[in-house]
Amino acid sequence: MMPVGGLEAMMEVAPLDGKSALGVRVLVVDDSRAQRHILSMYLRRWGYEVLEAASAEEALALCASVRVGVVISDWMMPGMTGVEFCKEFRNLPREDYGYFILLTSKSEIADGLEAGADDFVPKPVSSDELRARLRAGLRILSMQDQLVDKNRLIAANMEELQKLYDSLDRDLMEARKLQQTLVRERQREFGQAAASLMIRSSGHVGGDLVGAFQIDDQRIAVYSVDVSGHGVASAMMTARLAGYLSGSSADQNLAFQLLSDGQRIVRSPAAIASEFNRLMLEEIQVEQYFTMAFAVMDLPSGNVVLTQAGHPHPMVMRADGSIERVGEGGLPIGLIPGAEFEDCSLTLRPGDRLFLMSDGITECPGPAGLDLGEEGLAQILTRLADLDSTALLEALIWDLAEHAGHDHFADDVSGVMLDYRG
Repeated sequence: MMPVGGLEAMMEVAPLDGKSALGVRVLVVDDSRAQRHILSMYLRRWGYEVLEAASAEEALALCASVRVGVVISDWMMPGMTGVEFCKEFRNLPREDYGYFILLTSKSEIADGLEAGADDFVPKPVSSDELRARLRAGLRILSMQDQLVDKNRLIAANMEELQKLYDSLDRDLMEARKLQQTLVRERQREFGQAAASLMIRSSGHVGGDLVGAFQIDDQRIAVYSVDVSGHGVASAMMTARLAGYLSGSSADQNLAFQLLSDGQRIVRSPAAIASEFNRLMLEEIQVEQYFTMAFAVMDLPSGNVVLTQAGHPHPMVMRADGSIERVGEGGLPIGLIPGAEFEDCSLTLRPGDRLFLMSDGITECPGPAGLDLGEEGLAQILTRLADLDSTALLEALIWDLAEHAGHDHFADDVSGVMLDYRG
């Protein structure tokens, strides 16, 4: 039984602020009806909604069906003790937190803390201390409610973000399909020569572009382009550049120059690079730039003129198995106004192949951080020389994956292999 002095002290306590107590349901658990009555009377007076239970078993059944914010339980009760009740209370499935206060005359409270109790009020109960403990509990419950609300807000925002991501993912998948149409044919036949194309984006879409087109009855062009950056912006730039390198539209193809008298002449590879540089800086005017290797081949003779604008050095695979590095280096396109580009010449003999590739191949990092490099690429090409060009490009991807230790390349990988038959 509660001492009379404790009862009188509780009766003198002023009610708690109604705003703090309203909406909080307190469950009083005690095998003493008098104790429950006294505590319940003052809890209601302080503004709480109160439930009572005569045993831990009865309280558990109540908590399973009713949301309880605070539990005030006696420690020593017949059957299940307050500590055992606390353990079971913590195991109940619930979204919110329940604040648990044990009433005890025990001097050691370690068992209660391990069971999950939040606070203790010693007997005989002091009204001031009980009120302070309840206020502390309310602050914790309030913070917990705020945390739950914030978590719900985060969950709602995450759901919205997921919807946006799914929508963007669908758009990127469609963009990938559209970009793949830029390299619709993976092999182009030109009679005395053939071009095999390979492109693999590191993401949904990429900034690499390869292609081949017929200039006239005797000449063909092959090219490899690598736009700076990754993703949608780079993919949009490759789509625009593809329009300037389309063999089906000579009026827009920068390989052709329209003279004032209406005649159309073919620009040299270096002149094409210079015109692209002017176009990027004066008309397109974006932050991006790109590298390029562009080659024009005379089919009857096998003579090739190419320019290298910041792109990796092209490789010549001779019919005798030797590998030659060609090109004069050069600046990327779209960085410096008036940049000059140079042409270099070489001759392919029947059975020779010319390989233009992006730096996603030569700069593919291995597990130790070392790039494949031109020497590593030359070794791979030598080993795969017996394969036809289409199969060689597919095998090259496998060798790159083996070098990197995975097939999720950090950069776009692309190339064009020009076979000369003579």
